[in-house]
Amino acid sequence: MTLFSPRAGDALLIIDMQNDFLPGGALAVPDGDALIPGINRLMHSSFDAIIASRDWHPANHTSFDEQDGQWPAHCIAGTYGAALHKELHQVPISHIIHKGMRAKAECYSAFADEYGVSTGLSSLVTGLGIRRVVLCGVALDYCVRASALDSLNAGFETVVLTNLCAAIGERAQVLQAMQDDGLTLLEA
Repeated sequence: MTLFSPRAGDALLIIDMQNDFLPGGALAVPDGDALIPGINRLMHSSFDAIIASRDWHPANHTSFDEQDGQWPAHCIAGTYGAALHKELHQVPISHIIHKGMRAKAECYSAFADEYGVSTGLSSLVTGLGIRRVVLCGVALDYCVRASALDSLNAGFETVVLTNLCAAIGERAQVLQAMQDDGLTLLEA
């Protein structure tokens, strides 16, 4: 696989590196914490912006199994589980995007919820003059993929750093689907 090389006009989009999505959390992605050293190193590359997304749910979010959703309660706004992991270097992060704040709307993408209600990320990236969005984080098969597709559909060149993403399901199938979707897959 080809190696990623940063250039002017790039934004790094770190997807959901939160306590509840990492080992020991309510909805842990296997080996998600193993990504942190590589993401920390990557943040010291030359990016015009470094943006982190966070699930930021109300306690009655539609995705929770108590609400007949498919997931255990996770990333409830203001809780330890919703916080970015303490080992993730947060000083280089220039912007944080919250997603999943509407109780009745699922929101895998950092760009918009299932009804197309924007998180403001597309406007932010456009306003910053970003031409290429580079993604890493968790979970590859849900939030990373949805965010990458929305980035591509918004007209941004989009790169997924496969070695800095962890999946819940079958990784090879997800990567093939992403490639079929027209996403650029590279390694950091």
